[in-house]
Amino acid sequence: MKSAYYTETGTARDVLINGELETPKPSANEVLISVKASGINPSDVKRRAGWQNKNLPFPLIIPHSDGAGQIVQVGSNLSTDLIGNSVWIWNAQGGYAGPGRAFGTAAEFITVPVTQVSKLPDNVTFEEGACLGVPLRTSHRAVFADGPIDNKLILVQGAGGVVGNFAVQLASQFGATVIATAGSKERMSHALDAGAHHVVNRHDLSFKKEIMDITKGLGVDRIIEIEFGGNIETDIDLLKPNGIIAAYSSTTVPNPTFPYYKLAAKGGQINLIQSFNLPLEAEQQCQRDLQELCEAGKFKVSIGKVLPISEISSAHEMVEAKTIIGNVVLKI
Repeated sequence: MKSAYYTETGTARDVLINGELETPKPSANEVLISVKASGINPSDVKRRAGWQNKNLPFPLIIPHSDGAGQIVQVGSNLSTDLIGNSVWIWNAQGGYAGPGRAFGTAAEFITVPVTQVSKLPDNVTFEEGACLGVPLRTSHRAVFADGPIDNKLILVQGAGGVVGNFAVQLASQFGATVIATAGSKERMSHALDAGAHHVVNRHDLSFKKEIMDITKGLGVDRIIEIEFGGNIETDIDLLKPNGIIAAYSSTTVPNPTFPYYKLAAKGGQINLIQSFNLPLEAEQQCQRDLQELCEAGKFKVSIGKVLPISEISSAHEMVEAKTIIGNVVLKI
């Protein structure tokens, strides 16, 4: 089968290889999927680059956790009725804890546990489905992990990004008032298109005052945070008493510290979000909410660039450079 892979960490053009590998066969509880599209996330390019760990857990790795395609074969204990179903895939490479799995979605075929696929909604393309695994599940958990959001005031930091964009859509569609921050006019417009009620330029020196003015000095109930370590001081200032910070990344400051008593004085809480080990109930609710929004025509996947698998190095560089608004996808 046609595939992209690497055998050492490093820059995309130095280590990514396009070649032929043996087509896998499904074991018990697994399905074989003909991959039509492979989504690229920041976690994928970090792994390939050796961020925080340059040692590979396997001799050869096919990258990417997310994808979409069609089931073409099933394990001996599974119903053949699954064959032909169009599905989206998540956690193809597992989480950060433990070695994970060696073979991701940047290949013509992949075997994954049947519990890591979900039926693709009828009006969602394979390219769009390949963008759901990490971003949608992360944003859904960040928005809903701490209870109902009806009439809540939610601040989405980095709303011009992929996870932030989904968070804005989910929060606004399910009853919250959303304030979004973004770093450029184009990304601010992107956040507005997703349903944000207010958008603030995070590079504006007065952006914190602007947010407090929007809230009439009260602050926000919840913050969806992309850069926990870098923004914690600001987040605490913007938080209402007993508010919650749901942080899903801290790339710039990967080992953050925070002012304990300043946050504690507000009764504030911190919820750390990762999509790799979600509770079953959260997985199922995410899928139900996606289906509901898709059926109502109220869910959008923004795809910034689609490239062939032969151009995987360029695709990784685009994700690292953060120049593309929307998802970067490989067409397999």
